[in-house]
Amino acid sequence: MTGWWQRRSLRARLMTIGLLGLAVVQAVGSVALYVALSIASRHDLDRRAAATAQQVAELVTSDRLPDPIPVTGSESVQVVDAHGRVVSASANGDRLTSLLTLDELRRARTSPVTVPGSRLGLTSSLRVTATPVSSRPGAQVVVVAEPVADLARSRHLLIVTLLISYPLLLLVLGLVAYRVIGAALRPVEALRSAAERVSGSGHDERLPEPASRDEIRALAVTLNSMLDRLAAARDRERSFVANVAHELRSPLTSLRLQVDVATRHGADAQDRADLAAELHRLSALVEDLLVLARLDAGEALPSPDPPAEPADVLPTLVRAEAPAVLLGQLDDGTLPVSRLELERVVGNLVDNARRHARSRVELSFRRTPAGDVLAVADDGDGIPAADRERVFDRFARLDEARDRDTGGTGLGLAIVRELVRRRGGEIRLGDSEQGGLRVEILFAETGRPPERNPEAPLKRTTG
Repeated sequence: MTGWWQRRSLRARLMTIGLLGLAVVQAVGSVALYVALSIASRHDLDRRAAATAQQVAELVTSDRLPDPIPVTGSESVQVVDAHGRVVSASANGDRLTSLLTLDELRRARTSPVTVPGSRLGLTSSLRVTATPVSSRPGAQVVVVAEPVADLARSRHLLIVTLLISYPLLLLVLGLVAYRVIGAALRPVEALRSAAERVSGSGHDERLPEPASRDEIRALAVTLNSMLDRLAAARDRERSFVANVAHELRSPLTSLRLQVDVATRHGADAQDRADLAAELHRLSALVEDLLVLARLDAGEALPSPDPPAEPADVLPTLVRAEAPAVLLGQLDDGTLPVSRLELERVVGNLVDNARRHARSRVELSFRRTPAGDVLAVADDGDGIPAADRERVFDRFARLDEARDRDTGGTGLGLAIVRELVRRRGGEIRLGDSEQGGLRVEILFAETGRPPERNPEAPLKRTTG
């Protein structure tokens, strides 16, 4: 049953649920209407009979009762004594035999009773009311009988009307619901058709957004936002692949030429050194690409160390190369990164500073009210404020000749920012005391997020 239900269209399911609910409501309403009208009709019948009985009783009390007793409509009236003998009757009543037995007469004094209509030669039943003329014992009793044929006909007419109008109303409401549900689902069909046409090859592929301010429009806006993100990711992927191909072309071409020269003329020490340098550059590029691929996939760098490394290991992460790295202020503290991630962050920042520094690179770690700050500064030319965000792009080149000649892959700062962001930190660029570039990594205190403004001016500190 569940499988059959799930295979139905959304319109069919909504129609079925709506019509079933409407059918139940109509059935309950029809039963309630029938019961209410039946009770109201019976009470009206009893009220008329009681009014007639009261009028006849007043005539008996005033000794002005005519013979026969005048009545209206199909009523039948008898006046009987305490023993059930007929004293007077209407023209259509029995003047010899009481309409009620003594037991029925006693019960009719408190509430109306129903007796067969054959007692008056009728086919329908009679509803009889008995009203004493006075409260004294042995007083005469006025008996009024009302045929229930009209009440039965009214009930039958109501049932027939409900049985005919019930399915017709369901049919009409079903047709209306079919059109209304179809109109409500038309934007969904438009979204489905447009989504089916999306090929992922263009920038202008968007889904139609309905004019209404409802959930369907919210869905369309969300899907369009998703398409925009996918398009941006596709563009980044294409740009990344193009940049990788471009970056790999240079070392591979150089290796090919050097191998050809070595094959033809023999390889000396310089050729072997050049080959080793190119292989190192190519290996570094491939390694950086693999790191970025892991970070883009949401993976952490493979490391057995927990993401908490003491700051006193910073001096051990700096290689002895020129220019030498000076150690500035080193406070006690713990960085929320693993050893492998810290080596990658410090190594990339120091290597980048060394390539651009004239003679000085400084590494420091400070505890501040805003959080822990790891900084690397150099005395090079620095980076203009307008270009400080662009340097985080992959394969960004602010100076083509400088970066290529000094062996940079163009991925170092991009890797650093991804690693820092994954650990809840932020990287910011500013001017160093020596006039070059100062790179700060801020790991905010727990519960205090960093201000995300990579171009914000940094406070100058002495190391």
